[in-house]
Amino acid sequence: MDQEISIHNATTLLNASGCVFTEVFKHGTLSVEFYKPNKVDLQQPHDRDEVYVVASGTGTFKNGDKTWAFKPGDFLFVPAGTEHRFENFTDDFATWVLFYGPVGGEKKRS
Repeated sequence: MDQEISIHNATTLLNASGCVFTEVFKHGTLSVEFYKPNKVDLQQPHDRDEVYVVASGTGTFKNGDKTWAFKPGDFLFVPAGTEHRFENFTDDFATWVLFYGPVGGEKKRS
């Protein structure tokens, strides 16, 4: 896989996959996907920590018991095992998804 992936190239790979997400990069524990849900986000909690970086679109993001608005460029962190989803998003919504670390997530430093 390339070490540099543009939004255009990620979108092309996504469209070719026929899915709402596709992996665009992998290195060690890091897996980067490009995700563009179709009208409804049907995600389930993941077994690893993850980060979203919004590429395009706006909407709201539910993360555990909190909900807030998002826009392009926003960084959203979700600990492993946490219920989360994008809601009320625009048709152009797409996001980078970065999974990393061990199953169960990394422990929070005190």
